[in-house]
Amino acid sequence: MTVTATSVDEPEQLEPQAAPASSGARWVRRLVPAAAATLSGVLLYVSFPPRTLWWLALPAFAVLGWALRDRTWKAGLGLGYLFGLGFLLPLLVWTGVEVGPGPWLALAVVEAVFVALVGAGIAMVSRLPAWPLWAATLWIAGEAARARAPFGGFPWGKIAFGQADGVFLPLAAAGGTPVLGFAVVLCGFGLYEIVRLVVDGRRTGVVRRGAAAVALLSVAVPVVGALAARSLVSDKAEDGTATVAVIQGNVPRSGLEFNAQRRAVLDYHARETERLAAKIKTGKVARPDFVLWPENSSDIDPFTNPDARAVIDSAAKAVGVPISVGGVVERGGKLYNEQILWDPAKGALDTYDKRQVQPFGEYLPLRSLLGAINKNWTSMVRQDFSRGTEPGVFTMAGTKVGLATCYEAAFDWAVRDNITHGAQIISVPSNNATFDRSEMTYQQLAMSRVRAVEHSRTVTVPVTSGVSAVIMPDGKITQKTGMFVADSLVQKVPLRSSQTPATRLGILPEMVLVLVAAAGLGWSVAAVVRGRRNDVF
Repeated sequence: MTVTATSVDEPEQLEPQAAPASSGARWVRRLVPAAAATLSGVLLYVSFPPRTLWWLALPAFAVLGWALRDRTWKAGLGLGYLFGLGFLLPLLVWTGVEVGPGPWLALAVVEAVFVALVGAGIAMVSRLPAWPLWAATLWIAGEAARARAPFGGFPWGKIAFGQADGVFLPLAAAGGTPVLGFAVVLCGFGLYEIVRLVVDGRRTGVVRRGAAAVALLSVAVPVVGALAARSLVSDKAEDGTATVAVIQGNVPRSGLEFNAQRRAVLDYHARETERLAAKIKTGKVARPDFVLWPENSSDIDPFTNPDARAVIDSAAKAVGVPISVGGVVERGGKLYNEQILWDPAKGALDTYDKRQVQPFGEYLPLRSLLGAINKNWTSMVRQDFSRGTEPGVFTMAGTKVGLATCYEAAFDWAVRDNITHGAQIISVPSNNATFDRSEMTYQQLAMSRVRAVEHSRTVTVPVTSGVSAVIMPDGKITQKTGMFVADSLVQKVPLRSSQTPATRLGILPEMVLVLVAAAGLGWSVAAVVRGRRNDVF
């Protein structure tokens, strides 16, 4: 077998084209990559929670690499779109649980466009030396764009969020979700490149040493990096401990109807808090330092409604410690999704207004246009929620509690700036009752596990209807509830103040990967232009 070195200056040359095939063979050549791209997207979906099959992301990207390599950018666009649909359609099916298939299909169709563009880019760079590197950075560039546009972005489905149970998870502490996702995608493409080179070597008797070294490094570096990053993961207390209580009051029934029963939801959470107080008095559980209620636990504004204020005040006095209450508050003619720090003696002391509000759920973009098409659409969100402007860090019994309300947990910046503002633990108050028993709550829980490792903080997840949980700084769930049950969780958790490299670096790793992706695209375009000039002259 002959061994040769591959040039690192020029893209690999394609082998001569085979003789024209029959129309049937051409259709097979088109359908097989299309089917492979679609099924690999489905395989990626299967790697996400509630399943713990994180490793399936690797063969998913390996098959995608096979489908895209040496294709034209137009073919890459189409194959990338099929991959995106195969992944996002089943992943986001929960968005249509209560509002029908229209919004779900529209969201998946639009978000898959970003994946299509990435597919076109990967096809272009697949002829470059070290193509798995360029391809993996392009995927992260696509995620970066999807997390920012349109309407503030939709980062749901970032590769990192499917890796809460995986060996690559410690990389979240090294460089956040972009580095974690990059490692997974790079490893997947690297696996395909190894297989391709082995097959080519057996067929031609030639092994390209440069390409083989790059392929092996594409797999080895992410794995070794993940093992090395384990030293960044710790659940040891740095600032002592705090005993926290998470309340899940449940809702009268699942679905949008529960919003018409706002008082019942409030009463349920007050009642479960009072049950906790009774358990404390009998010594069944330890007295917590503070209590955390979920988002929308009081959709009745306690600042303007004396009855709601009395219910919350009574629950706080019964348990005898501060409570973070999720409320819907109108102030100055504007509506806010708000967390309220409620003291048993002094009442409301502080507030946090949700900053990343959900389009089409908490506010309606293009309201006049949508109303002209269908007035029923605008009636579902009668008044837009306004955005908060300040990070949410409550001081509760001496502990700095950072707040990332529900949808905000998907956004890197919304969690990170709580840590940079001194949060010692993170709380993700959520309301998933609208989505019934779908996979949504498990996907969101996995996000919180990744955030725990990313910033080395305990994360609590109080949810109206479940699954509520307590997550250690190493990403392990120590307690959780069932769905649609009333329950409470009480646990002593470590307080930490040190910052991981991911916290300190912030957006820098993502920007570096985006720049590398741009460099790869630029190199690819330059190679094409140079080739055309050579053909002309």
